[in-house]
Amino acid sequence: MNINVKYRNIIFAFLMAFSMSFFISFILVSINMGYDHTFLPIWLKTWSQAFICAFFGAYFFPKVIQQIMRKIDFVEKPLMIEKEFLEREETN
Repeated sequence: MNINVKYRNIIFAFLMAFSMSFFISFILVSINMGYDHTFLPIWLKTWSQAFICAFFGAYFFPKVIQQIMRKIDFVEKPLMIEKEFLEREETN
């Protein structure tokens, strides 16, 4: 399937929102309501509302979070061997 790259973010947001809202709404309605004759209509209503919220979140939040992540400097602690090596070099 070939799709223009300009649709990548929208398709990604759609798939993420669909899968996450589907899964989370199912689990939460199952826990809170149990499985009876009202489960399916309540879950479908809840899922459709959750999907709309999740789609906008999945589309806009990654852009904001990426901007925040660019401002953070991530460092890795040196391994003990590297630390000892660096300490030896400093003393020499």
